Amino acid sequence: MKIAEIKPLSVQELKEKALALEEELFNLRFQAKMGQLSNPVRMRIVRRDIARVKTMITQKAPATPAPTAAQSK
Repeated sequence: MKIAEIKPLSVQELKEKALALEEELFNLRFQAKMGQLSNPVRMRIVRRDIARVKTMITQKAPATPAPTAAQSK
């Protein structure tokens, strides 16, 4: 998955995509433990896709300011 495919998605769509990729990674890990994994490189690709999606979520999410000392009193 290229970054150009991820950029136009909304935050909600990105979260759904991240969940789907995490589920796929779980299934790939399960197949690897059972000795049925046909393409071991796919695990690396999925991990990188998850990182890309999470990065875009962080960039698109509105930044919340950290509380200052005056606000906490």
